[in-house]
Amino acid sequence: MRTSTPDGMGSTPPYLRIAAEIQERITSGELRAGDRVPSARQITKEWGVAIATATKVLAVLRHEGTVRVVPGVGTVVDTPQAAPQQQHGRETELTAATVVRAGMAIADAEGLAALSMRRVATELGVPTMSLYRHVGSKDRLVLLMADAAFGEAEFPDPPPTGWRARLEVLARLQWAMYHRHPWVVTAMWVSRPEPEPKLLAHTEWAARSFDDLGLDPDAVIYAHVSLYSYVRGVAVNLELEAVARRAGAPVEPWDIREPEFERLLAGGQFPTLANLNERNDFQFDIDKLFEFGLQRLLDGFAAFVEPRR
Repeated sequence: MRTSTPDGMGSTPPYLRIAAEIQERITSGELRAGDRVPSARQITKEWGVAIATATKVLAVLRHEGTVRVVPGVGTVVDTPQAAPQQQHGRETELTAATVVRAGMAIADAEGLAALSMRRVATELGVPTMSLYRHVGSKDRLVLLMADAAFGEAEFPDPPPTGWRARLEVLARLQWAMYHRHPWVVTAMWVSRPEPEPKLLAHTEWAARSFDDLGLDPDAVIYAHVSLYSYVRGVAVNLELEAVARRAGAPVEPWDIREPEFERLLAGGQFPTLANLNERNDFQFDIDKLFEFGLQRLLDGFAAFVEPRR
């Protein structure tokens, strides 16, 4: 087993040193295009580092375009890229939508850590600098990707009757979006609202849900942000699971860990939990968690709204 003790490289973090060693294996031909690189678990064993460090190693290699994730296979050495695609001797025509779709495909498969302008350009077969004419910067690209993800929502027309039914529709559309694109949870946060049209369509839907209820403007906005924050907060777990899977770490279901809980509860330190456990064969389901919390949140809205109608 290798170790990551200081080796004369000063303060260079261990994950960068390990990434450089794997890169050397690729450069030397020991690992060729399509070969699997060490998984996060293998890195922890070979170099004696924590799983968090191993995950950073793979993230660096993905960011540099050295490796890519192949579903069902793992992380492999990326295939050398061909020259930019040509159409009758000219570069493939680019649009902002083309760049956004390519960025979303990378983020869906490998997470935002793998996204870079260079990587998107490589996927499209065009010079990196050509992207900046269409999306401006990487930060702008991520925002456009998030806006496109929210834009996938198909609001029912006509809308359902009543504020509660309308908000349920909104919450479930966003929940489904996070299932498809879990990386969006790290791209958006409530303290930095973004004036993008597809994002604003969700705000508009929520605001209309409270029409004619006599609420002041602050209450309408805070109600919308509370609902959005609830959905996003539960969806963080979807992104954490996606990160773990990409890193090769097992995402263990609830019942796999149940024996460990049983041992803790048997000690008498947590009598209330032990009693609950004896009376119920609990099986965790994140979609059920989402639905339970959504209904309780809307119950709270009802207690606030109904007296003001």
